[in-house]
Parts: sequence; structure tokens; C-alpha cells
Amino acid sequence: MEKLRRVLNGQDEEEQGITAQVLDASTLSFGTRVKWFGICFVAGIVCSILGTALLWLPKGIKLFAVFYTLGNIAALASTCFLMGPLKQLKAMFEPKRLLATVVMLLCLVLTLCSVFWWNKKGLALLFCILQFLAMTWYSLSYIPYARDAVIKCFSSCLGYY
Repeated sequence: MEKLRRVLNGQDEEEQGITAQVLDASTLSFGTRVKWFGICFVAGIVCSILGTALLWLPKGIKLFAVFYTLGNIAALASTCFLMGPLKQLKAMFEPKRLLATVVMLLCLVLTLCSVFWWNKKGLALLFCILQFLAMTWYSLSYIPYARDAVIKCFSSCLGYY
């Protein structure tokens, strides 16, 4: 339908900008979106598990950091198939997710910096833990009242309620 509209308006694919072409790629059928979501999400889990298994090798910290980070990126990218890339980016930077998104993206980069440039294994593990926590907090933002429930749970465990 969209292609027909462009043809009727005198536009062809060569006249479209790169942004419009990327946005058109998000017009996949629901079944195709779900399949690719599943593929990316499972690939992310496999990469994270593989990275954890490689952690115990002699120079496994670098492999762990790379695979764990790739796993998180794949899991995050999987939602682009459900929502579409533009809507996903807008949702990531909404005020309620902004802090989690920034921390998550920063930790992705800092994890790789700590193993490849700074050679700090402990720092890489710390950033992987922070990646996990930020990704969890980010994911909880999509579930109504989930963050509130987690805060109440931790508060009651610490004796603040």
C-alpha cells in the first residue's frame, strides 16, 4: 500500500532518502517481526551464555566482555523488530527510560574499553554487572508498575517500609 502511494505521488525508491528506506523496512508483517524478534533475542541469550562460559578460559575475560555485550545489543535490537527502529529509539529516550538507556549504552562501551584499552578485568566485570542491572531496569519500564514493585520489594527487605 505504501509503495502504491509513493508511485501515485510520483516518488520512486531512488528518490527516497536513506531514512525513509530504513523506516520502510519496519513495515514487515507481524509474523515476520515475531520471527526476527525471536531469532535476535535467542542469539542475544546464546551470546551471553557463551560469553559466560568463555570467562573461565585463560584470556576469557575479553571473550566474555565481547560476547556478553553483543548479547545485550542483540537482545535490545530484537525489540526493533516488534516496535520498529524509530519507535524503539523514541521509546528508549523517553524520560522514564532515559537514565537506564544512558547507563546501559555507556556500560556497553566502557566494558569493551576496559578489556581492550585499559586491560582492567575487574572493571570489565563491574561494567558487565552494571549492563545487566541497567538492562533489567530498562526492561522493567515496559511492564506497568514493575519498577514500583521492585522498589517496594527492596525497600521492605532493607526495612524502609
